[in-house]
This record gives sequence, structure tokens and C-alpha cells, in this order.
Amino acid sequence: MTTERISIRQPVRSGLTPLKRLKGISATTAKYTSLVLAAVVTLLPLSVLLFASLKTSSEYATTGPFDPPENWLNVDNFVTAFTSGRMLEGFINTSVVLAVSLVGTIFIGTMAAYALDRFAFRGKTLVVGLFLVATLIPGVTSQVATFQLVNGLGLYDTKAALILLFMGTDIIAIYLFIQFMQSIPVSLDEAAMIDGANRWTIYWRVVLPLLKPAIATVVIIKGIAIYNEFYTPFLYLPSEGLISTSLFRFKGPFGAQWEVIAAGTVVVIIPTLIAFLLLQRWIYRGLTSGAVK
Repeated sequence: MTTERISIRQPVRSGLTPLKRLKGISATTAKYTSLVLAAVVTLLPLSVLLFASLKTSSEYATTGPFDPPENWLNVDNFVTAFTSGRMLEGFINTSVVLAVSLVGTIFIGTMAAYALDRFAFRGKTLVVGLFLVATLIPGVTSQVATFQLVNGLGLYDTKAALILLFMGTDIIAIYLFIQFMQSIPVSLDEAAMIDGANRWTIYWRVVLPLLKPAIATVVIIKGIAIYNEFYTPFLYLPSEGLISTSLFRFKGPFGAQWEVIAAGTVVVIIPTLIAFLLLQRWIYRGLTSGAVK
């Protein structure tokens, strides 16, 4: 006795219902509308800044912020900002402080993360808790004690004061390194120890090379923060100008040369913009990898 199978195919409806199609169009419209609004909010202040940098002092005083300049080739403000503002000195000083601070931040942050993740010691929970508390305290509330400490060490008005402050105030970098460190198997450390490697060799030859995405992320974010910092260089290094404090020379008690300040601001923005455009994939990759791991 044979059994025959009868397959009944239901007709498949192609396409979307009008309600779903309407929801899709609304979502797409909302997405592109938000992107356009974000672009306008970002580019509008930059365009006003660019217009102001190309205007003369009389033209800046008599025209509105959204009025384009009469002469698009006017670079007198840029020359004044670069020469009178000593921006070349600011770029050199900023480069020195930036390079040394980033190297110190990487070594201190990675070593601290390695110790907190790989070692079990008494008071480890307390140390991690103190790091967390440090992120919740605004830095400005401890400026009196910090200034007295820097002055007592004889480091006031030196680049060493800025370097020490920038290296020792980045708890976020330590947490980012810890997140990446937790994704590195402990079996790699054990295999290296079996081969005769000590803790320093494991850190230097095994762990540190695997932290390249986190290091790239910290370098970019920390570098931009140091590059844009104004308060700390203005307070602890008054005799020498960094790129963030050079433009303050055009601000006086009786007024300011805003067109020159705008030109100098454009010059300051250009290196940051170029660095971000070239390294943005490292920023996104490092942040998303740290979040997942």
C-alpha cells in the first residue's frame, strides 16, 4: 500500500503592506533629516569662523556673522596670528608636551592595567574603587592642592609640570586598557612563563603588542584633549605659549581682535581635522572593540 503525499503550496505575497512601506519611508526620512541637521549644526559655526578670518577689522565691525567677506584671498589675519601670536613656538611646545605625555600615558596606563588584571593582591578592590571615585571628582575642585604640589616640587612654569599633570590624570585610559587586557587569554602568559619569560618580558613582548587598538584609541583621544587644553597650560606655563594659549595674546582688557583670533583658530583646527580624517577608523574600531570586549 503506497501513501501519496500531497503538497499544497500557499501563495506567497510579494511586497510590503502600505503601513510597513510608510513606516520605512518615515524611518529613512527621519534618519537623513537628523544627519542634515547634525551637519548644519557642525558646519554653521565653522563657516562663521571662516568668514570672520577673511574679513578686515572694519569689515568685521560693520557686517553680520553670516555675511561672506569681500575679499576671499585676504590672508593678513593669518599672517598676523602666526607671527604676532608666536604660533610656531606654540606648535613646537605643544608637540614636545604632547609626545612625552602620550608616551608616559601609554606606559603608565598599560602597566597599571596589567597589574590590576593579572595580579591578585591585597587592596586591589580598594585601588579600583579609588580609580572610579577619581573619575567622579571634577578636576577643578583639586586645583589648589595640585598647584601647591607643583609649586612645592619646583616645577611651576616648566613643561615638566604639564607633562606630569597630563600623564597622571587619565583614569579613563586605564579602564580602556583593562577592558582590552581582559580579552587577552591568561594562557598566553602561562605559556610564556613555561618558556622562561618573566613578568616584564610577558608585558613587553606579549601583552603590549596585543594592545595596539587600545593604544591607538588612547593616543588619538588623549592627543586631541592635550592639543585643545587651555586651562592647564595657561595656569602652569605662563611664560611659554602652547597652541591653545597663543591666541589669548590678541585678547586685552579694552577689546579683542576677533578677526585675528578667528584666523588663528582656523590654523589650530586644521591639524586636528587632518588627524581625525586620517585616523577616524582607528577611533571607531578601538571604541567599539573596547565596548564589546
